Amino acid sequence: MTDTGRKNQDFKEKISTGEPMRLNKFLSDAGVCSRRQADRYVEQGRILIDGEPAQLGQKVHAGQEVRVDGKCISVSRKQIVLAVNKPKGIVCTTEKRERDNIVDFLKYPERVYPVGRLDKDSEGLILMTNDGELMNEILKARNYHEKEYEVTINRPVTNAFLKQMSEGVEILDTVTRPCKVKKTGVYTFRIILTQGMNRQIRRMCEACGYRVRELKRLRIMNIHLGDLPTGKYREITGEELSKLEKLAGRKPEGVYHG
Repeated sequence: MTDTGRKNQDFKEKISTGEPMRLNKFLSDAGVCSRRQADRYVEQGRILIDGEPAQLGQKVHAGQEVRVDGKCISVSRKQIVLAVNKPKGIVCTTEKRERDNIVDFLKYPERVYPVGRLDKDSEGLILMTNDGELMNEILKARNYHEKEYEVTINRPVTNAFLKQMSEGVEILDTVTRPCKVKKTGVYTFRIILTQGMNRQIRRMCEACGYRVRELKRLRIMNIHLGDLPTGKYREITGEELSKLEKLAGRKPEGVYHG
């Protein structure tokens, strides 16, 4: 049995033998949403356990029925990690009230959700998964995971601009981490970040007196966009997935894969 299979089986055995699990972890492991989002759903009254509104911190026991927005939640049989080439105009959210949400756009047959965000006006690589624990490890800022972007701005790239961007820029009441920046054309540059602040590159450029015209994410850790067509996805498996998990700092045992 593969590591994924063993971890999947461990989770099912934990539930089937009656060992309780916190609701937010259950929903994260089942690929519904992150733990934080699960707590918000509880507060909004969108989760029922055996027909009763769920409570923050509540635990799920074997045989209980869990419903989110009326949909009964079951455990997926396999781990899913996708590399998606998000087009402009699509929003990285699972919120159904957002007409252009990425879940409806992708139409993937299993429930998956985006790992972090790529703003609506940007395009390129976004990961999607049903593995809540892996998502949490990738998103932890303290892990310094690399994300690489190609950026087009409205004025010629200068050495002074590159130096200022690489050394850190004051935005959102803090200073961004030092990063790698390389000029690739008169108006273009590549940048590698190890943090994910809201609209970070756009804000950094604005603080330096520039405006972003185009922004595309090319890489997240070891996962490259490559020649994946806009609007399409590919499954991440095998050695590529194993390396992603290793870089994410995933513990080798005791973690369910969705």
